[in-house]
Amino acid sequence: MSKYQHIQEEAYEANIQLPKLGLVLFTFGNVSAADRDLAVFAIKPSGVPYEKLTPAKMVIVDFEGNTVKGKLRPSSDTRTHAVLYKHWPKIGGICHTHSVYATAWAQSLRDIPIFGTTHADHNTVDIPCAPPMDDKMIEGDYEYETGFQVMNCLLNKKLSYEEVEMILVGNHAPFTWGKNAEKAVYNSGVLESIARMACLTEQINPSAARLKDSLIKKHYERKHGPDAYYGQ
Repeated sequence: MSKYQHIQEEAYEANIQLPKLGLVLFTFGNVSAADRDLAVFAIKPSGVPYEKLTPAKMVIVDFEGNTVKGKLRPSSDTRTHAVLYKHWPKIGGICHTHSVYATAWAQSLRDIPIFGTTHADHNTVDIPCAPPMDDKMIEGDYEYETGFQVMNCLLNKKLSYEEVEMILVGNHAPFTWGKNAEKAVYNSGVLESIARMACLTEQINPSAARLKDSLIKKHYERKHGPDAYYGQ
């Protein structure tokens, strides 16, 4: 058994969830799974259809973005994953999709307002949209700079990556992360659902008000607070 097999299997299982959840079209997305002790992650190979994936095809990459093991080219977004793993030590999985509603908000360059309790169950703030990358960054190491685009957005908004596990990259698409690959995919599904609800909310009532603070606090803390009582 390869010392990387566990994260290859984790990454494979997470990636094949993307089409099942309706979060990707063709090969428009990727998930990675990290092993902190080995300082590597497994990620989907670039451009390979989901139905043709196997655990063995997951490429092993270090936190500098160098391929450690694998015959296929890793995802074109690998450098972004590497930057986030290197600078955010408490995450173990990252997911990137071009899901329709979340991507539409990213293309609109808007944060997703916190309109309802579904949103508040997962975040106490609007889901942030990182500003478009400047030309110098685009012309440089684009995927590497995307990682800093994500981190700088949270830093500028004084948000913690441990609490806000999702972001929109302006003009691009969403990234999510979590303690493992499964949680990163879960967050992508949640983000897409919230994005769709917010879009419909503004269509029904363009003047819809943000959720009041008392409901935000109640719904977030019942799942994540010190006295959380949601679930078993």
